[in-house]
Amino acid sequence: MLFDKLQSDLKEAQLKRDEVRVSTLRLLLSELQNRKIDLRQNSKQADLSDTDVVKIIQQEIKKRKEAATGFRSGGKEDLVAKEELEAKILACYLPEQMSEEELTKVISDIIKEACQPPLASELEKPSLQDMGKVIRLVMEKVKGRADGKTVSTLVKEQLLK
Repeated sequence: MLFDKLQSDLKEAQLKRDEVRVSTLRLLLSELQNRKIDLRQNSKQADLSDTDVVKIIQQEIKKRKEAATGFRSGGKEDLVAKEELEAKILACYLPEQMSEEELTKVISDIIKEACQPPLASELEKPSLQDMGKVIRLVMEKVKGRADGKTVSTLVKEQLLK
């Protein structure tokens, strides 16, 4: 399980005295523990699935990238480097990301399927108005192997064709 791997990697980083990795993993594990508590209170679910962990890691990476962008615009290059390093550390725990070509094929397949009878009631002739529905279907299919921003951009390109 991914959660267990994160905990063992934290112990290993502590032994190696890798301060950046230790602080990054501690923050991530803290976020995961908070999410576990929320799940127990709201849905009686005892544990996080690997899919849940991947979603949280993606959110944390997104936070780091946004912070790096903000620091860069403020001229704080030392903080930019720290945020980018943390994002890189977190990215190691994500499943292998799909290439843009693979993702484009998945999107075009989903759009074609959407025009076929089983899903035709949901998406008859996909247009830009159906972007949210197509993105949802794509994200369900790729399950953490693609960035939401990239998916959004590629879906928009496909729908505008």
